[in-house]
Amino acid sequence: MRYLWWLVRCQPGRVLRGSLLGTAWMVGLAARPYLISRAVDDGLRARDTRALLFWVAAIIVAGMALSYLGIMRHRTMTFIREDAKARSAEVLLRHLSRVGAALPRRTAAGEVATVGGSDIDWSAQVLTLTGPGVGAVVAYGVVAVVLWSISPMLALCVLVGVPAVGLVVGPLLRRLERAESVYRKQQGALTARSGDIVAGLRVLAGVGGRDLFARRYADRSQDLRAEGYRVGAVVSWIDAATVAIPGLFLAAVVWLTARMAVDGTVTVGELVAVYGYVASLIVPVWFLLEGSYQLIRGRVAARRIADLLNVPPDDVGGPGRRWPGAVPDARHPEVVAAPAGPADLHDPVTGLTVRAGRLTGVAADDPAAAVALADRLGRYVASDTTWGGVPLSGIALDEVRARILVADHDSYLFAGTLRDVLRPGVDDERIGAALRTASAQDVVDALPAGLDTPLDARARTLSGGQRQRVRLARALLAEPEVLILVDPTSAVDAHTEARIAERLRTARAGRAGRTTVLIATSPLLLGRADEVAYLSGGRITAVGTHADLLDRDPDYRHLVARGSDDPVAERPADAEEAYR
Repeated sequence: MRYLWWLVRCQPGRVLRGSLLGTAWMVGLAARPYLISRAVDDGLRARDTRALLFWVAAIIVAGMALSYLGIMRHRTMTFIREDAKARSAEVLLRHLSRVGAALPRRTAAGEVATVGGSDIDWSAQVLTLTGPGVGAVVAYGVVAVVLWSISPMLALCVLVGVPAVGLVVGPLLRRLERAESVYRKQQGALTARSGDIVAGLRVLAGVGGRDLFARRYADRSQDLRAEGYRVGAVVSWIDAATVAIPGLFLAAVVWLTARMAVDGTVTVGELVAVYGYVASLIVPVWFLLEGSYQLIRGRVAARRIADLLNVPPDDVGGPGRRWPGAVPDARHPEVVAAPAGPADLHDPVTGLTVRAGRLTGVAADDPAAAVALADRLGRYVASDTTWGGVPLSGIALDEVRARILVADHDSYLFAGTLRDVLRPGVDDERIGAALRTASAQDVVDALPAGLDTPLDARARTLSGGQRQRVRLARALLAEPEVLILVDPTSAVDAHTEARIAERLRTARAGRAGRTTVLIATSPLLLGRADEVAYLSGGRITAVGTHADLLDRDPDYRHLVARGSDDPVAERPADAEEAYR
C-alpha cells in the first residue's frame, strides 16, 4: 500500500484534478434527475410550456456539460495511470540495473518479466480510485442528502443499502486476493520455465529431451489453467454482484417510492427524481465495487513489485575508508583511489597474480572454481582481491566496470542490428578489426545486409559458434584495460580456435598496458599465453608456460590434453604446426 501511495504522491496536481473532475462528473449524474423532476412538476403537471422548455434546455445543457466532464475525467485518469506505469517501469529498471549480476541468482527471469509486464499495469489501475473513486464517495453523500430532503426513509435506505452491498462483496474480494496471489506466483514460474525451454531448445532437440520438457510444460500449464479457473470463478461472482446488487437495490427503492407516491407522500416528479437519483447512484456503486476489485489485484501486483525492489545487490565491497591505509579518491572521498595505470590483479583465495600487460591463461580442474575466480577478479562478489595493491572492493564500482571486463562465453545478446549488438557508434574500421580478431568476418558475410542485418534477442538465427565469436568481438570493441575471457572458444572448431588464439594475442599486445586473462582448458589458447596458472582444488598449484606445465605437471597435462598422459603426443615438434 505504501508503494501505491507513492505512485499517488508522485503526481499530486494531476491526481487532485482527476478527483475534482471525477467528483463533478459523479455529482452531475444526480443533477439531471432533479432537472427532470422540475420539468415534470413545473412544466407537464402545471401545463406550463415556457417552464417545460426552460427545464428541457437545462437538461440539454447539463448533458453537454456532463459529457465534457466525462471526457476530461477519462483523459486525466488515463494520464495518471500511464504516468504510474512509466514511473514503475523506470524505478524497476533502475533497481534491476543496480542489482546487476546478482539478479539471476536472486530471482527467475520469468518473475521479472511478469512483474515488468502485467503487474505494473495492474498497480497503475488502482489509481482510478483517486478520480471516480473519490467522486463516487462524494456522489453517494450528495444523493443521500438530496433524498433526505424528499424523505428521510428513502435516504436511510440509501445510507444503509450501499454499505450492505460492500458487506456482500467483501468476502469475495478477500477470496480473490488469495487466489490471485497463488495464480500470479505460478504464472511467473511458468514464464521462467518457458524462457528456459526456448533458450535451450536446440540443445534439448539434440539430446532428445524436447518431448519430455514439452510434456512437463503442458502439465504445469494445466495446473496454471486450473488456478486461473478458480480466479475466474471468483471474478465472475464479483462481476455478477457488481451488476445485480445495485439493480436489486434500485428496484427496492423505486418500489418503496412508488408506494409513497400512491399515498401522496411524494409527488410524481419526486418519484421520477428518486428513480433518477438511485439509478445514477448505480454508477458510483459500480465504480466503488470495480475499484475494490482493482485494489485487490493492484495490492497483489504492488506486493510483487515491492518484493522485486527489495532484491538486494550482492555485497561487492564497501567504502574505501574501511581499508586501513587506503588512499581516498580525490573525486569520491568515500572510496579508494584506483591504480593510475596498468597494475597487477591478485586473488588471495587462489593465490593467482595476473601480471599487468600480459596474457595470462588459467586452467581450472573445476568449472565452478573458474567462474568464481572470474567473479572475484571482476568484482561481482565481495572478496579481498587487490588491484595494484589496492583493495578492489574499495574502488568506485563504476570505475571497476569501465576498466575491468568479464566476458562470459554465453553472455546475453540484445536484439538489434549486428552493428548495434557489437557496439553502437563505432566506425567500421574498428568493427572490422575486432571481427577479424574474433575470426567472425564470415558471420557478417553470411548475413543479407551485413552489419545492418537485424538480429532477434539472443541472436538465435546464428549458430552457437557464430554467437560466441560475436560476443568476443563485442568484448574486444569495449577495449577494457583488463579483459577476462571465460571459455571464449568453447563452441568453435580447432582451426578457428587456433586463428582466434593467435590474433587475440596480437591484438591485445598491440595496445600498451592491456591485460588479458584466458580462463579455459584449450591447449590452443593456453599455448599462446605468456603465463599459465593451473587452478586445482581451489588453489594455484603450478605456474609457467603451457609447454613447461605439460612437461612437469601430469595433472595439468591430463586436464588440457583431454585425458592423455603422453606430452609428446600432444606437442608436435613444429610449434607453428601446433597453432595452424
